[in-house]
Amino acid sequence: MKQFIRKADIILFIVLVVTGLAASAALTLSHGEAGSGAKVIIESGGDLYARYPLAEDRTVVVPAPKQKSADAPQAYPDDPAELRYDYYNVVVISDGKVSVTEASCKNQVCVKHGAITRPGESIVCLPNRLVVRIENGSEEGGGYDSVTS
Repeated sequence: MKQFIRKADIILFIVLVVTGLAASAALTLSHGEAGSGAKVIIESGGDLYARYPLAEDRTVVVPAPKQKSADAPQAYPDDPAELRYDYYNVVVISDGKVSVTEASCKNQVCVKHGAITRPGESIVCLPNRLVVRIENGSEEGGGYDSVTS
């Protein structure tokens, strides 16, 4: 009977797993914590809604744009704008963490997501078209980071 797995195959597998784990750890550690100039960017409907410092505690109610949503009851497509449903999210910035504590959507994925603390992390609410993310304090952008370097 032929042996399909050889000693060299096992060694190669172990080397690949160790290399992958080391690369993952290096990227995670180099990502770093949010600095004192970190900003919370809130976008609603694809447009910038607000920009706040991560260091300042606050609660923000973000209204979603008037829209037809998968969460809304079925209606005729030619309903007037005043019959469309309004949506909102409550974003809380506290102790260097950002979370969505309340949302008007059915699935509540953004609420269940939990708090974010580091640059590059984000919370998204698709039904309400909301994106909350943390960025480093530099307004310039376009620099290198651990992912692109």
